[in-house]
Amino acid sequence: MSLSRFALSGMLLVVGAMAASAQVKVAPIKFEERVLGNGMRVVSVRDTSSPTVSIHVLYMVGGKHDPIGRSGFAHMFEHMMFKSTKNMPNEKLDRLTEDVGGWNNASTREDFTNYYEVVPSNHLEVLLWAEADRMVNLNVDEKNFSSERDVVKEEYRQSVLSQPYGKLFYTLLNERNYLQHPYRRGVIGNLEELGAATPADAELFYRQFYRPDNATLIVVGDFDQSQFDGWVDKYFGGIKAPEGRLPAEPADEPERTEARRYEETAPNVPFPAVAISYLAPPSESDDIPALRVAETIMSGGASSRLYESLVRSQQVAQEAAFNADIRRQKGLLSLYAIASEGKTSPMLESALMAEITKMKNSPVSERELQKAKNLLISSEISYRETNDGKANAIEQALAYRGSVAAVNDSVVRIQNVTAADVMRVMNRYFNDSGRVVIHYNQAPTGGDR
Repeated sequence: MSLSRFALSGMLLVVGAMAASAQVKVAPIKFEERVLGNGMRVVSVRDTSSPTVSIHVLYMVGGKHDPIGRSGFAHMFEHMMFKSTKNMPNEKLDRLTEDVGGWNNASTREDFTNYYEVVPSNHLEVLLWAEADRMVNLNVDEKNFSSERDVVKEEYRQSVLSQPYGKLFYTLLNERNYLQHPYRRGVIGNLEELGAATPADAELFYRQFYRPDNATLIVVGDFDQSQFDGWVDKYFGGIKAPEGRLPAEPADEPERTEARRYEETAPNVPFPAVAISYLAPPSESDDIPALRVAETIMSGGASSRLYESLVRSQQVAQEAAFNADIRRQKGLLSLYAIASEGKTSPMLESALMAEITKMKNSPVSERELQKAKNLLISSEISYRETNDGKANAIEQALAYRGSVAAVNDSVVRIQNVTAADVMRVMNRYFNDSGRVVIHYNQAPTGGDR
């Protein structure tokens, strides 16, 4: 996933000034953690700074778990989870949140799906009941299945087919970079495989992955701990432990032994584009902080290296960026550029490769290093100012590093990155034999979508 950027107000100046002389001290998030008899993990943080609660339910099922021939299935199922249950009519979750001044949402990633709500704290109990209800009582029927499959198909048309670079970013990057791992299918799916899915497929998927031993409940906000524990036991504790084991995780993508190149086209590409990708280490790797710093130096705003060089100085690109898409298994380190008028894909590739070479051959300056770290640290601090931000930070620590406690060392890990670390990871992961290059151009008249 791409790195979130927050507006930098006075906090960046404070962090920068403090970081120049000493490491920023960030108060740890104090959490309670336990595991129910049915295997569900429960994490809670009491924070009375506002009369609200953030409720997250993390299921470790994502696009990589889609059944063979059913890409987009986890994404479609995310939509289905908002439909009726044995005890709730359609759209009831919206009424339980939006009608009391709160909100809800969900997202599907390659490795997991998360559901979350923010409501006034006096509505915590009813939301716990609702989350427990849809964990076991979802109506996986023809009506709900068909309506949400159509919604996801339309999302595919709008995000992939209609957007000039949708095919490149949503499908081709995954398909061309992964030869064996199911990451190659992406998350959004495709029309043919979504069309082939059935309600029976959905029911099996639900029973395989939507189970308490594959879920973590995270609640942050204004509540009484003893009362909360009682509600959790009441609504989730009675859910039976599932029979059988969860499906095994897929084998990781093998290391590359040679570079690959692709010439791709689409009918609505106004300017040429180029993407250059390498495999990233798994999310638990100790190299991730240095890669995040490298990403920010190369692509963190209008003063970053890629923007300064390709857009402002050489004027070969109207847009250029580097995205460290970190996943539970090998992710992607992708640089891309979209050409300025009259420029070509070979020009873009040459300019991008020159910037990679600079990063590999020379240490970044202390000023660049500190600026990147300040950006990352200020974003992290800003993120944790709300109950939902804290809940999301815990969720990310669990999903990507397998530990709630990992939420409390993220800032220190960034602070400890050195210029030598950045140079080392650039040389380790951005190697010639590991490169995949995609040239993306306008298709000839009448060309295929």
